[in-house]
Amino acid sequence: MKIVVGVSGASGAVYGLRLLEKLRQAPDVETHLIVTRAAEKTLFLETGRKTSELRELAHYSYPIEDIGCRLASGSFRTDGMVVAPCSIHTMAAIASGVSSNLLIRAADVSLKERRQLILMVRETPLHLGHLRAMVSLSEMGAVIAPPMPAFYTKPETVMDIVDASVDRVLDLLHIPCGSAKRWDTA
Repeated sequence: MKIVVGVSGASGAVYGLRLLEKLRQAPDVETHLIVTRAAEKTLFLETGRKTSELRELAHYSYPIEDIGCRLASGSFRTDGMVVAPCSIHTMAAIASGVSSNLLIRAADVSLKERRQLILMVRETPLHLGHLRAMVSLSEMGAVIAPPMPAFYTKPETVMDIVDASVDRVLDLLHIPCGSAKRWDTA
């Protein structure tokens, strides 16, 4: 299974980090990572981690400006893409089809090839333009999966809250996550 992971500059870099950690443990999952410049800054500010540490978790990593690489073509088969976190800027660009960098182009390829695209959109409050972009993306086949705390899982730490959202995304990808606190048993 080949999964593309995009990390944009929205707050919540820990979601991309944790997703890559869990995907790395999943057998038969190959990860392809794209990180925006803003994500590099946010990752360091929020976690103290460097982008090189993020890249080490992925099997393959691509420069954001490399719109000629294999992820930019529908002929390179993948099984899905997750943008975690997904900034409003990235979401709006995907919705409009403006492929100005590799992350947006890879998401566009996912949509045009009818492959799963999951966007962990991080923003609040939302205005009508944001909501319309989400509706448009949903109509195109994307899954809008904002990381929302699930308190019925009785989280004890911030990482429990992060894991609940990441595990839900893994469920959408049909990848077993091995979490002790499953959504269907809470």
